[in-house]
Amino acid sequence: MINIRQSLWVVFGLILFAGCGYSTGSLLPSKYRTIYIEPFKNKVAYTQSRSISYVPLLEVKVKDAIASRFLFDGHLRIGGQETADLILRGELVGLERQELRITDNQDVQEFRINIIVNLSLWDPVDQKEVWSEPSFAGEASYFVSGPLAKSESAAVEEALNDLARRAVERTLEDW
Repeated sequence: MINIRQSLWVVFGLILFAGCGYSTGSLLPSKYRTIYIEPFKNKVAYTQSRSISYVPLLEVKVKDAIASRFLFDGHLRIGGQETADLILRGELVGLERQELRITDNQDVQEFRINIIVNLSLWDPVDQKEVWSEPSFAGEASYFVSGPLAKSESAAVEEALNDLARRAVERTLEDW
């Protein structure tokens, strides 16, 4: 007869070996090892009513954040334009601030920042577009007062990191 201790070990072993099918690896085909990220174009119309004030060199910050995220992830190396297996193209098309929470006195307590880009991934060897994403966004929210308050520039940095994470995930996981 099996005692309780042996039963627990059997159950633990079944759970351990059964797994759930989740993988942290890339679904990227093995022929892709390097990526080149073209400089982003800035096409933000800062006259929009939901646009926040101008952020200097935001298009450069977007490119740098995405490159840093690829380096952090490690599945693709950053390569030169001539030798890269993939080319990521992008243009910055929006920088928006939305009101999320308003007090009874019509004071805004919380905002959401959205950084919006058009992205496309190109395979220069096969001369074809791998995927294209118009209006691809990264976001962050922030409070303007209270214990959770932070600056708008800190929220922009968070939105950049969110955008970079999503862009790398889109590149690596949608195959």
